[in-house]
Amino acid sequence: MEEPSDARETTVEAPATGCDRDGNPMESDESRAAVNSRRILGALEIVERDSVAIAESFNSLFSSLRLALSEVTSSSVEHMHCFVDAAGHLQESALDAATKGNHYINSCLRLNQEMKGMENLAVQLKILRRNVDALDSSINQILRFS
Repeated sequence: MEEPSDARETTVEAPATGCDRDGNPMESDESRAAVNSRRILGALEIVERDSVAIAESFNSLFSSLRLALSEVTSSSVEHMHCFVDAAGHLQESALDAATKGNHYINSCLRLNQEMKGMENLAVQLKILRRNVDALDSSINQILRFS
């Protein structure tokens, strides 16, 4: 049986694709570009998510650092005030001790001067005691003979 010539033949042509050396069909440049575009977009989405996560981590880190620096600074200021107060009290105590030490030294010098005068008095007292002893002995001898 022959088909009439006016009948239309419907044939589907396969897209023109070549094969590689192994016989696997090769993709067209358009399909490769579409696949590459999807891969690039996927990689960009991953990079964008990672960048947002890193930015949030840095933001949190800098927030923590600002807080810690603020606490350390206020603590350092408090320590400096405490140090200044302690140094002031130490200076006052040192001046007070130096003043009292000077008074003590002056008192010792006065006492030393007075003690030099006492040496002369002590010598005079020894001489007076010898004279009194000698007088006592003489009186005792006179009374014994009388």
